[in-house]
Amino acid sequence: MDTILVANTGSSSVKFQLFAVESDGALNRQVRGQVDGIGTYPRLRATGADRTVLVDRAFQAPEVADVDSALAAAGSWLREELLIRPIAIGHRVVHGGPDYERPVRIDEVVLQRLERYIPLAPLHQPFNLAPIRSVLARFPEIPQVACFDTAFHRGHSALADRYAIPEALYAEGVRRYGFHGLSYEYIANALPFIAPEIALRRLIVAHLGSGASMCAIEGGHSVESTMGFTALDGLPMGTRPGQIDPGVVLYLAAEKGMSPAEVQNFLYRDCGLKGLSGISNDMRELQDSSDPRAQLAVDYFVYRVGLSAGMLAAAMAGVDGFIFTAGIGENSPKLRAAIAERLAWLGVSLDSSANAEGGPLISRPDGRIPVYVVPTDEELMIARHTFALLAPGP
Repeated sequence: MDTILVANTGSSSVKFQLFAVESDGALNRQVRGQVDGIGTYPRLRATGADRTVLVDRAFQAPEVADVDSALAAAGSWLREELLIRPIAIGHRVVHGGPDYERPVRIDEVVLQRLERYIPLAPLHQPFNLAPIRSVLARFPEIPQVACFDTAFHRGHSALADRYAIPEALYAEGVRRYGFHGLSYEYIANALPFIAPEIALRRLIVAHLGSGASMCAIEGGHSVESTMGFTALDGLPMGTRPGQIDPGVVLYLAAEKGMSPAEVQNFLYRDCGLKGLSGISNDMRELQDSSDPRAQLAVDYFVYRVGLSAGMLAAAMAGVDGFIFTAGIGENSPKLRAAIAERLAWLGVSLDSSANAEGGPLISRPDGRIPVYVVPTDEELMIARHTFALLAPGP
């Protein structure tokens, strides 16, 4: 059985999924797994297609002290116990910069180019690239494909793509990229089957999780995003501030004496819901808390989603549908209801029972704007891209 392995690597976890390639080209998920607690309480867990537990194994911290050793642990289990030899590995890579607007097969040259964008996505890019370099060193014969979170947005118009800065900086790659593109691309591909009546119309998709953004999609294509040059922009997130006056960054440097590295660490790790609440970066914990600071953080998040919806509607000169996705968007009826209340002026009106049940359609029949909950599947999108890139032509 031919299989494609999909890797999504972070700073403290390695997530992976395995897809079987059927004779008709269909991709069927066989394994979901991850190694988390890297360097502290490492644990390898995986389930099969029917959700049965395939492995649940703890390690001593020195055994899995870093991402490379976590990759080795997961790879060893796949090879030696499941006897898996994937025909290719697809990777989520957050930033493709100006060079890459579609998935690409990886070699040393491509890898070196992608390493240039580490400063633009310091929480993600180095960890996305770690497994690629590890596989290149250990198993150079296995094809690897990079799938970019920026690629779906690369068709933006010049008006949406640019900042009001000199042309020379734009030529260097300082532009509005947008992120979570694999998620938005999956939603755009799924909607013709879930909601064909709006699939090609003017849509706002809200990818709401620890990392959060929103996207205007028209005719199945991205036309505007709340995120820009880096994954700091737009909505407030778990630990990132979202939209912020650049003068604040200048203030931190000039008045607080913070170095560039300290400012970067502050903006990526100490702001957002965590900074506002002083309690947690987890929306679930904040919603369950009676602390007024937690309520402020939740309300602020809802407020900014509402503002961004107005911006995205303006970019398309109207809106014909609204879609919630990702961890918070898929799993928090309470937050969806609060956001819908903010969007009543657009014609959004939720059916409380349908919202509590999770949809997919959660709006009232008499609402002007249909609202859906659509679970995203970035891993399947990566597997599809990987197979399409490596499959022989006709």
